[in-house]
Amino acid sequence: MEGHELLRKSSVVKVNSEERWDFLLAQAVTQGCPVLVHFTTAWCMPSVAMKPLFQDLAQSYPNAVFLSVDVDEVKEVASKMEVKAMPTFVLMREGAQVDKLVGANPAQIKKLIGEFVSS
Repeated sequence: MEGHELLRKSSVVKVNSEERWDFLLAQAVTQGCPVLVHFTTAWCMPSVAMKPLFQDLAQSYPNAVFLSVDVDEVKEVASKMEVKAMPTFVLMREGAQVDKLVGANPAQIKKLIGEFVSS
């Protein structure tokens, strides 16, 4: 399928449709990878400020899948995941949400993701 390349670990993959979201989650489940999602928008400065940190974390944890979802572009996914504020970080395992962090707190995000990926 076009636009359905294999998951690129060590980088953040942008989700641009609900179909791609479903595909990437299914692929992560098949591969047994934890999934970390940054729900963002272009107009939210704290969210934009967290992008470099999220990219650095993706490089630090190559066995996890890091996804970025712009809530204005993929409203269906944001609604499905009950995202109400940005930035929101969702941690998933086997296709299910395990944890959620709302807000731009770099230290807390690093700690939460580090513990989650190594568990």
